[in-house]
Amino acid sequence: MTPQQERIGLLSAAVCALNGAFVPAVAKLTTSRGEPLFVAAATSVFAGMCAAAVLSVRGELRVLARPTVGPRLVAVAALGTAAAFFLFFLGASRASAIDAVLCLQIEPAYALLLAWLVLGHRPTLRRIGAIATLLVGIALAMGAHGVSGSPGMWILLVTPLCWQASHLIVLRGLVGITPSILTGARYIHGGLLLALGWLISGGVTRLPATDVVLGQLPWLAVQGVVLSYAGTLLWYGAITRLDLARTTAIVVPSVPLLSLGASFLILGEVPSGLQWVGLALTAGGVLAFITAPHAASA
Repeated sequence: MTPQQERIGLLSAAVCALNGAFVPAVAKLTTSRGEPLFVAAATSVFAGMCAAAVLSVRGELRVLARPTVGPRLVAVAALGTAAAFFLFFLGASRASAIDAVLCLQIEPAYALLLAWLVLGHRPTLRRIGAIATLLVGIALAMGAHGVSGSPGMWILLVTPLCWQASHLIVLRGLVGITPSILTGARYIHGGLLLALGWLISGGVTRLPATDVVLGQLPWLAVQGVVLSYAGTLLWYGAITRLDLARTTAIVVPSVPLLSLGASFLILGEVPSGLQWVGLALTAGGVLAFITAPHAASA
């Protein structure tokens, strides 16, 4: 990896974190007005339409149907979009925006463990220490309200496993596939899977009044096109230039710090004292991780 590639990867990760700061607040807003499965399906469909248009212009849409990569792209979409979005929006509907984003900070621990077991990226003592600091910060921040106080927290804690599993498929079986194709596949296939699941579950009969749905569409479009499609494109731009655990630890723990302003601006949520302490520890873990050497392969 050249210094220029690393700089581009770090820039992509930073912008991805800024984009992700608005995800919990907007998710809480949309799920307060619609059922989680409908929100997940509509968000993915908006992202999928944008992805299809981009791939058509680039002449890459037919890549999704290639026998050599098509099934793996469907698997990435099923895990990284369909399953993850359903769990995320279901959990977000049962927790505050601040609690939601803090629960998702468990992802660096998953990334470090899976990258070691599957990719052979041996963790250094410094990285282990950084992750330990992150986990202590997360535990303190979550302890401000108590896990038992929000059933959505347990659902949110599982969600990152779906994302990490999809990333491993990309890094082990889809090497050389461009970020635009990976992103497009996630939302085109994922949107179809979620829409099908919503229809089969009788979602049409549970739709709210027409004026409520129409008022929700702009937020769902922003959630799909900007927060999801553009955010994922930035994510793949980062992990194709940095190792998985490093990218995860830059993006994921940075989001709570940035999301405080977004949650206050959109929802008026304010963190407690314990959450501030936890977030400070999280920031320290991020700094220790991003300054650590590049992960070595076994």
